[in-house]
This record gives sequence, structure tokens and C-alpha cells, in this order.
Amino acid sequence: MEYVQWFSGRISQLRMEKGVSARDMSLSLGQSESYINKIENRWSMPSMTGFFYICEYLGITPQEFFEAETASPAKSSELISAVKRLPCAKADHVLQIVKDILGE
Repeated sequence: MEYVQWFSGRISQLRMEKGVSARDMSLSLGQSESYINKIENRWSMPSMTGFFYICEYLGITPQEFFEAETASPAKSSELISAVKRLPCAKADHVLQIVKDILGE
């Protein structure tokens, strides 16, 4: 696996899912307007602190960022949080709906 390519692609995927431009995200992070664009185009990499701020901006944990099989970590986390508050029978109902959608 080409890690730099995957990393930059993951940031791009999650940014687009959030519905923000690279410029707006860069400025929201207190960086130059080309900061995210440079990362997404593999011209630079963020510092560890920068990476933590990117995750915070995206509403995910660093662990969720690296869970490649999770296409939408912010939405998955929100769904899990909501399901945790349901009574057992209703949580079972939600699980069955998800399984039906997945064709399981």
C-alpha cells in the first residue's frame, strides 16, 4: 500500500463527505488557504499536531481516520451513539434494518 497516497486520499474523501472545500477547511484550521490542497496532492504532510486538528475538524478520532473499512466514520460514530441510547428491542430493529440494507 502506498501510505502517502492513501493518507491524502482519505483526507480528501472525508473532507468532501463533510461538504467543505479544501480552502475553507485550511482557513478553518488556521492555516494558509492551500494547506489542505498541498496535503491532498501529496506535496506535504501535516505534523502530528496538524493531523490531530484535522481529525478534530472532521469530527473523528485518529483511530477512526485509519479505519479504512469505515467509509463514513463521523456518521458511523453518530449512529452508534444513537443506538446505544435505544432500548434493546429497538436496537435489534435498527440492526435488522441495517442488515436488510446490506443484503445480509
